[in-house]
Amino acid sequence: MKLKKIIIFILLNFSIFCNAQNFYNTDTIQKIEIFFEQADWDYQLDILKLTTDEYLTSKWVIINGVKFDSAGVKYKGNSSYDSSNLKNSIHIELNNIKEQNYNGYTDIKLNNGFADPSMIREVLAFNILSKYMDCPKSNFAEVYINGKYFGIYSNSESINKTFVKSKFQTSNNSFIKCNPIVTPGPTVKSNLKFINNDSNSYFNFYELKSKRGWTQLVNLCDTLSNYPSNSHSVIDIDRVIWMLAFNNLLVNMDSYNGVFAQNYYLYKDYTNRFNPIIWDLNMAFGAFPFAGSPGSGMGTLSITQMQQLSPDFHRNHTDWPLINIIFSNSIYRKMYYAHLKTILNENFTNKNYMSITDKYRATIDNSVKNDDVKFYTYDDFANGNTKDVNIGNYTVPGIKNLMDYRVNYINGLNEITYTQPEISLVKTSPETPVYNSKIIINAKVTNTISDSVWLGYRFSNTDKFIKIKMYDDGNHDDGSLGDNIYGINLTMTSANLQYFIYAENSGASIFSPERAEHEFYNANVPIDTVKKGDIVINEFLAINDKSDINEYGAYTDWIELYNTTDKTLNLSGYLLSDKVSEKGKFTFATNTFIYPKSFLIIWADDFKNSQKGIHSQFSLSGDGGQVVLCKSDSTILDSITYSAQSTDISTGRCPDGYGTFIEIEIPSFKSSNNVVCKAFGLKSINKSNEITFFPNPAANWLEINSTNIQTANVQIFDCLGKVIIEKKLENYKTTLNTEKINSGIYFYKIYNNKNYLIKMGKIVISK
Repeated sequence: MKLKKIIIFILLNFSIFCNAQNFYNTDTIQKIEIFFEQADWDYQLDILKLTTDEYLTSKWVIINGVKFDSAGVKYKGNSSYDSSNLKNSIHIELNNIKEQNYNGYTDIKLNNGFADPSMIREVLAFNILSKYMDCPKSNFAEVYINGKYFGIYSNSESINKTFVKSKFQTSNNSFIKCNPIVTPGPTVKSNLKFINNDSNSYFNFYELKSKRGWTQLVNLCDTLSNYPSNSHSVIDIDRVIWMLAFNNLLVNMDSYNGVFAQNYYLYKDYTNRFNPIIWDLNMAFGAFPFAGSPGSGMGTLSITQMQQLSPDFHRNHTDWPLINIIFSNSIYRKMYYAHLKTILNENFTNKNYMSITDKYRATIDNSVKNDDVKFYTYDDFANGNTKDVNIGNYTVPGIKNLMDYRVNYINGLNEITYTQPEISLVKTSPETPVYNSKIIINAKVTNTISDSVWLGYRFSNTDKFIKIKMYDDGNHDDGSLGDNIYGINLTMTSANLQYFIYAENSGASIFSPERAEHEFYNANVPIDTVKKGDIVINEFLAINDKSDINEYGAYTDWIELYNTTDKTLNLSGYLLSDKVSEKGKFTFATNTFIYPKSFLIIWADDFKNSQKGIHSQFSLSGDGGQVVLCKSDSTILDSITYSAQSTDISTGRCPDGYGTFIEIEIPSFKSSNNVVCKAFGLKSINKSNEITFFPNPAANWLEINSTNIQTANVQIFDCLGKVIIEKKLENYKTTLNTEKINSGIYFYKIYNNKNYLIKMGKIVISK
């Protein structure tokens, strides 16, 4: 019986684990149960929605069998919300009162299927969008409230700080929701159009999700409206193009492309550019027909007009500055049509979207059939691809009805039929690059024109792509002049090179890979397995008063690691701590590399949410302590237990990598200790705390006090390395005559008869 209980426990927890791992898996339907103690919970949710927009605290929420007490719940949505609805969209905040999450997610966003007879629009649209830009994951969920089944919902990932951290490796930069705070209308848009320099003028049109950002938003709007040629410096143009092309092709008018120019976020990344992030796709595929028009018109589209919506719609309408910018720049315009054609070919021309819709419809068929509070009939759902449904004020097209006609229309446009360049045989030489050496990128490009092939490259996900021309002139590692093999070379200054190729002719362009910049080619320096002794703690400073400053201008503790090998090594997932008993205090981020014979600095300053450099979640004690470096499995690679440090005097190996630790009065931050070691002796012993100097600064004499050191010598050097004084130390106390030494900074070393270094540092003579 005991064994049976153990097996049941294991199976139950394994099931919960698997469900957690698949929360946005489109092959599964999530089960979300909400229980309120308030009998009038629906009324209270309506009141909160219409007044404070705060959460109503539930007794519990259960997600796939995992229970969460006191989760916050509220209704959400604009056009999808109505107090008379039996089924409203829901926002669940798991950590509203308690710190709790489901597989790392704290926000659950559930959409009720308003204006979507097919019930799959949002999940299908996010599935397509995810191929081309960062966006929320989305699938389906069955929702139960106080035991009653409220039907199938789309379950879409929340765009919050957790989301942007996962996409941009930072979460504290400017973060803006682009939806009007007041009721949107034809003249109330979140369109990034410049109003004036007063940030108060923007409060009704945007919602700040970060502590700061209004001034940056104003500057963004000013640049886009008044200095459009500089737009690339303030916003990621490639993401803008993908967003606009996607919205247009899928007739997603409840977006930037439509009348309200809304339903997207902006996040400012490490490159100081804003990145658009699309959200709320439940009315894609023509379920929102209001495209907008110049002035105050809603721009209502008929189904025929949706099917034939021009890809450059709004190109001359000044209320959509992003669209103006793309179509007024010949290169951006060609890029737009290249991206549009990629989405078209990969999803619609090949009918791939139909197999996906069939799969989704089969997945949720029974859930829809049992949904008694849905907005439309089961027949509407079953025929959602081919049936146009009148929902009151307008008719929503069947997805297939819309897209089959739309595919034929767009495929007939000159911009699409124009023959694109062809890019093939993309390769790097050597195929396996070497760090800090030359790497050559080649590609065969045909049907292009002179000076119209570019390489986009970067060495980190947090960098922007640098664009440089590739050549077919025989002088750039490209073979022979005019052989259609283009080339360029770079220096491999990182372990990972990310790159793509872009080519154009007079009428069209193409990317390789076609999903660039979202996808790209990689060239990677081989990363060796780390063995003990490969990476060592080389130097550290626990009391930094005036020695070295971090990226924020602060003097903080630091730890220096050293790669003793000739290989690039990967620290991803490795651990660093100030206690052997708590090895996991700090975990190195993914793709943290330390290069051959190079140094890596970790600021031990307990900076929270740092966006620059490497900052551990602990600081070092100046009174003595430990530094411990471990593999991800807690195997210790290197460690040191140290005694009290003096201000601005570091502890470091002499020589680098394998020497014993000594005091270094002039810390060699992120550089070799060997300069000091060579000047003062190549070997060392840890007896430096047994020697003191008085006074320092000195004038005419300098006293050296020593204990338990029977035989040792002292040398005083000037800044050129010339020996000024050399003397054998007497036990306990030795006095040096410095009367004839000029004022200045001098260096000393104390070593024994075997030439082992005991102590080194600097003294000051002041007269």
